[in-house]
Amino acid sequence: MSAELACFEPRCRARFAITEVIYNCPSCGGLLECVYPGRQADAQELKTLWRSRRASNAALDRSGVWRYREIIGFLDDFSAVVSLAEGNTPLLEAPRAAAWAGLQRLAFKHQGFNPTGSFKDNGMSCGAAQAVRLGMRRVACVSTGNTSASMAAYAAAAGLESFIFIPHGNISYGKLAQALEYGARTFQVEANFDQILALVRVLAERLGIYLLNSINPFRIEGQKTIMVELMDQRDWTPPDWIVVPGGNLGNVSAFGKAIREMLELGLINRSPRLAVIQAEGSAPFYELWRSADKSRLVPVRQPETLATAIRIGDPVSWPKALYEVTASGGVVEKVSEQEIADAKAQIGLCGIGCEPASAATLAGLRKLRQAGVIGEN
Repeated sequence: MSAELACFEPRCRARFAITEVIYNCPSCGGLLECVYPGRQADAQELKTLWRSRRASNAALDRSGVWRYREIIGFLDDFSAVVSLAEGNTPLLEAPRAAAWAGLQRLAFKHQGFNPTGSFKDNGMSCGAAQAVRLGMRRVACVSTGNTSASMAAYAAAAGLESFIFIPHGNISYGKLAQALEYGARTFQVEANFDQILALVRVLAERLGIYLLNSINPFRIEGQKTIMVELMDQRDWTPPDWIVVPGGNLGNVSAFGKAIREMLELGLINRSPRLAVIQAEGSAPFYELWRSADKSRLVPVRQPETLATAIRIGDPVSWPKALYEVTASGGVVEKVSEQEIADAKAQIGLCGIGCEPASAATLAGLRKLRQAGVIGEN
C-alpha cells in the first residue's frame, strides 16, 4: 500500500516520504497525518477478514491494533511490529450510569484493559514500530502518567532505550512505577507539560531521539483502531454519540480520522457525533470552541485538575480535533472537579474502575443531556 505523510493544513497539504523523521510540516509548521493515496478495498471482504482473525493465534491477529492492519498500512512489511496484544478492549453496557445521566442506553469502551492500563498502548504499538523501522535506538516522551508507562513498555519490548520527562510532582505515581519497572530513565523538570514538550522536541532533534508523544502521526494511526474495533464490536452499526475526554486531543483526532476513513471505505454508512469533555481548570479547547475566532487556541498557562491525564493547557492536536469535532457535528463541554468525582462514583457502581480523566466523559454526558444537546435515546 502506498503511504505518505501529509500536512494537515488545508492551505498547504505538502507531502513527505513516510520514512522522514518529522512531526510538523517543514513548509508551514502544521500537523502531519498519514495518508494512503489511491487506497481501495471491498468493505465486506475487510469485515469478514477482520472478524475471522479473532479466532487466529497468529501474533499480528491477536493484537486489536494489527488485526486491522489494512487500515493502518504505513509499514512495508511487519517485521518491525512491536506488540503486547494491545487493543481487544471490551464494550461494557452500563445501565446504572445511563440512568444517572438520563439516557436509555450507554456503553463504555474500556481502554483500561490494555497491557499497561490505557488507550496509549494502541498508538504506542504503531509509534514503536515506526521507530524500529527507521532504525532509531532511543525514544522519548513528556508525560503526566499513561504515556510514560506505555512508551516504556513498548520500548522495552522493542529493545529501545527510553527517556521520560515529567513535570515536577505532577505525575501519577502508579504510572511512574510502571515506567521504572520497564527500565525507563525519568527526569523531573521544573516546568509544566507544555513547556517541557517544547524543550524535549529540541533535545530529540539534536540527539537523534524519536519522540513518541501524540504529535507523532503514527501514534494517531494506532489509536484509530479503537474506533475500528468499536464498530466491529457493534457489527458496523455506529452509535449516535462518542464521548471522549480531552487533554492533548490525540484521541479525538484519531477517532475522527478513523470515522472518515471507514466512511470512505464503505465500512459504516453514517458518522457518529463526537463530544469532547475537558476539566474546567484545563479547558483551552472548550474556550476555543466557544470563541468566535477559531484560528488560534489560547493556552492555559497553569492548568489545574486532579484528572492528571487531561491536565494539559496547550494541546498540540487542537487543529485536528477542531476539524474532527466540527465535521461530525459534535460539541465540546467542560466539567468541574466535583462533577468528575460524582461521575467516577457512578461508574464504580457499575462494577467498572477508571481514573478521573475517564470519568469526565460521563460527567460531560450528563451535562449535555441536561442541556438537551443529547437526547435520552
